[in-house]
Amino acid sequence: MPYIKDARSHPQAPDVEAAGLRWLKSAETAGGPHIVDVLQSRADALHLERVTPQKATALAAAEFGAALARMHQSVWPGGPLNLRGDSLTLFGTLAPTHPAGVPHLFGPADQLLELGAGEHQSWGSFHAAERLDPVFQQLEAALTPAENQLLRNAQERIAAGDFDTEEPASLLHGDLWSGNVLWSDHGAVLIDPAAHTGHRETDLAMLQLFGLPHLDEVLSVYQQTAPLTEGWQDRVPVHQLFYLAVHLLLFGTTYHEATIAAAGRVTSIRG
Repeated sequence: MPYIKDARSHPQAPDVEAAGLRWLKSAETAGGPHIVDVLQSRADALHLERVTPQKATALAAAEFGAALARMHQSVWPGGPLNLRGDSLTLFGTLAPTHPAGVPHLFGPADQLLELGAGEHQSWGSFHAAERLDPVFQQLEAALTPAENQLLRNAQERIAAGDFDTEEPASLLHGDLWSGNVLWSDHGAVLIDPAAHTGHRETDLAMLQLFGLPHLDEVLSVYQQTAPLTEGWQDRVPVHQLFYLAVHLLLFGTTYHEATIAAAGRVTSIRG
């Protein structure tokens, strides 16, 4: 029996999610992680493979770390999913079958946010304009002038490229918190993506935000498979800021302190 996900809150949500899942699933042939199967996409619901949960193990976590690294790199120049041959993939690219004219959707099914869908040459430019700006605009009324200024200062540093690296854009899950990593007989199974091309440190930072079973093993094997650019640990708050701000916007003041603290760390990190 399939798992049926109600999607009546946004008319394009089923097609958007199905496009993202199928894009990520195409990386399985390159050794990427298992992605939940899309069985049917309808206007009101998405029919998905039902995953029978199993306990996470250190071995499954290690396999997931390696598979995640391979998925990220699958769109790099020369990679099996690079649609531009040996050219660099732009930051902010959506799934090849993403519905035309539909923005990037992010968040829980009943609280979807519409974000920008522009493509950029650099990660900082993309993240500041298409992710942070729409969310920060909606937060303005709930924050003090000083807090709004702090968020904008953090956004400006990101937009300026202070935290960009020489790495090309990677294929991201885009909402990789622990609740979207199921454990099964296949090992890790990923669900509910916000798939796009971005900086691979973003997925790793989201994994660290709310924790994951055997997270140290995931990160260790990831690093062995595809070593990260020096200083990546220091940049974790840079990549967590968007997710914290979204949680503040959608779920309220529980996330206020963490969001402001993350913005403060972004402004103080040496680029």
